[in-house]
Amino acid sequence: MTDRLLPHDAALERLRLLHPKLIDLSLGRMRRLCADLGDPQRRLPPVIHVAGTNGKGSTVAFLRAMAEAAGLKVHVFTSPHLVRFAERIRLAGTLITEDHLAAVLQRVETANAGQAITFFEITTAAAFQAFSEVPADLCLLEVGLGGSLDATNVIEHPAVSVICPVDHDHREFLGDDIASIAGEKAGIIKRGRPVVSGWQGEEAFAVIEARARALGAPLAAMGRDFDAFAQGGRMVLQADDRLLDLPLPALAGAHQIANAGVAAMAALALDHPRLTEADIARGVEAVVWPARMQRLTAGPLAQRARAAGTDLWLDGGHNVHAARALADALAALRARDGRPATLICGLLGNKDAEGFFDALRGVAGDVIAIPFAADAASPPERLVSAARAAGLEARAAEGLDAAITLALAGDGPPPRLIICGSLYLAGEVLALSPETWPS
Repeated sequence: MTDRLLPHDAALERLRLLHPKLIDLSLGRMRRLCADLGDPQRRLPPVIHVAGTNGKGSTVAFLRAMAEAAGLKVHVFTSPHLVRFAERIRLAGTLITEDHLAAVLQRVETANAGQAITFFEITTAAAFQAFSEVPADLCLLEVGLGGSLDATNVIEHPAVSVICPVDHDHREFLGDDIASIAGEKAGIIKRGRPVVSGWQGEEAFAVIEARARALGAPLAAMGRDFDAFAQGGRMVLQADDRLLDLPLPALAGAHQIANAGVAAMAALALDHPRLTEADIARGVEAVVWPARMQRLTAGPLAQRARAAGTDLWLDGGHNVHAARALADALAALRARDGRPATLICGLLGNKDAEGFFDALRGVAGDVIAIPFAADAASPPERLVSAARAAGLEARAAEGLDAAITLALAGDGPPPRLIICGSLYLAGEVLALSPETWPS
């Protein structure tokens, strides 16, 4: 593997030690650090703030593609990264350079003066600092976890707030109650500022609608005020006051039509004079978002699959909602050519593994569970048990290479290979070759 030791790595490791807890949701520390930096979050271009359980990153990617199709310069903050930390911070359309990142981290670390703060908080502050110093037309911010107490929620007056579908995830921080989870996500809604919501279950929608009404925030909700669907080989966005005929999204999977629809409505709510319906259309078919049902055509693993006469896909969805979307995408691929799918899967130990596999029953031929380099990775044997409990055939392998060898060892046509279950695992796959590094 290529040596990826970078100038900012030592600073990142120091920052990880500033707070004993990996995640500790609060805005107090973030507000204090931002104040010490001169409140860079108040010197940003118009912000679209995106929360939700699934689809946040894809929705941000669609929004970026739409805005850039209009010639706008766009700052973007997303998490987590796949290969390099710099992927989290895009300045006016370009990933932050390693030297620039190292410099801004040093300045923020100095301002923090060793006080307790979480890694996500201090790196979010670094992103705000970098954004505030580079001119741009738009800033896209993805919530890290939850919403109301997330570090990004120091933004006081977003141009648009977006809430993607709400479901169960991060139960140890957000709980098991959908209404409570939706309440956390709805915490990004600000008084009088427009809100766009993806499709929500009845319980979540009631919370989001009540929050928007209480704050006088105009709400456009998928399934009530607008919808997006495939028709005649195209995508249709239908709202109360307009009908857009768009190309199908460049990202694979029927769920991406919903994500593209939410992004398009947010772009319309932004009401930027240079962002037209034609730009929205161009963005839908130009979007790129790695590790979201991504067909790999480069790198050593893709070469092995191609040599065996099959294709390799990579998906970082890691909860039950994401598994349902993956199942729909696999069903569509199977309907196209009849090729069965073998899942090469790794999950973190805090995920609902049995629920994840249950959502994939009927579309996965079998499961090969593997370990990956994350402290909280679930042991493959536990995933095998969960997959079997969900009615799938399952076995374990010692790693990616062994899993691919095992998957391709049977008689007959080789199966389609799907590496899935964790963005950490997806990052390991993309890191194997500079050809596949996100850029």
